[in-house]
Amino acid sequence: MAWFRRKKAGIQTDRSEQNEVPEGQWVKCPETDEIVNRRELEDNLLVFPSSGYHFGMGSRRYFDFLFDDGAYDLHDTHLYSIDALHFEDRKPYAQRLEKAQEKTGQNEAVSAATGMMGTHRVSIAAMDFSFIGGSMGSVVGEIIARAVKRAYTEEIPLVIISQSGGARMMEGALSLMQMAKTSAHLSRLDDAGLPFFSVLTHPTTGGVTASFAMLGDINIAEPGALIGFAGPRVIRETIGSDLPEGFQRAEFLKDHGFVDLVVDRRRLRQRIVHLLDLIME
Repeated sequence: MAWFRRKKAGIQTDRSEQNEVPEGQWVKCPETDEIVNRRELEDNLLVFPSSGYHFGMGSRRYFDFLFDDGAYDLHDTHLYSIDALHFEDRKPYAQRLEKAQEKTGQNEAVSAATGMMGTHRVSIAAMDFSFIGGSMGSVVGEIIARAVKRAYTEEIPLVIISQSGGARMMEGALSLMQMAKTSAHLSRLDDAGLPFFSVLTHPTTGGVTASFAMLGDINIAEPGALIGFAGPRVIRETIGSDLPEGFQRAEFLKDHGFVDLVVDRRRLRQRIVHLLDLIME
């Protein structure tokens, strides 16, 4: 994932390589080198207590703390990608899919669920970076489209949690078509007058950013998240000059009007429920 690489003062600060919590009983903060017990980190929603560094979190964990009492109904777990193009680079795409399914225990790089948040029934789709970099293939697009359709059919709000390296190159144009597909469904949600909260986590890039991730009625980013279309290294090499400090990070984008809120994960549920109470009255 070289396109997420950032270097500062000679120190490697590539958060994409730290997207998952490292193995072991003790965990070191990538920013401060402080150490904390894994159980304390787990209890803190994978946010490092002292520095506030956000490790990557899987879709089911988001569901567990966002939905009331961790109770929700999963949808579309029967959908699986196929290798329609017989794609092969270092290994066949079919093998990559099989390995990702074994590693994550999930059918795809996104999960969809419905449940209650406060007094509101909500449709949520959450992506998983651990499944082939959270890349958006045809099944990912289908599951997200169904989550959107579920929202406007049942007349309930929608939340999408993005965490992706972009479109899945192994599916070629089939993956790119999902950008238009998901956006079209979101236009129907908008026509129904229902709110869409887009939560952008680290990293949210490529075709996901260029489609549904930035179409929220309210765009919420987690602290320090890398958000953009092309990565910083690609842009730097293209324009031939250094980028502003913190370029494409959540805080920079908020200051420049691209996201509405930067919200600590530990307060995300409370903030969304409060917004729902205001909007859905």
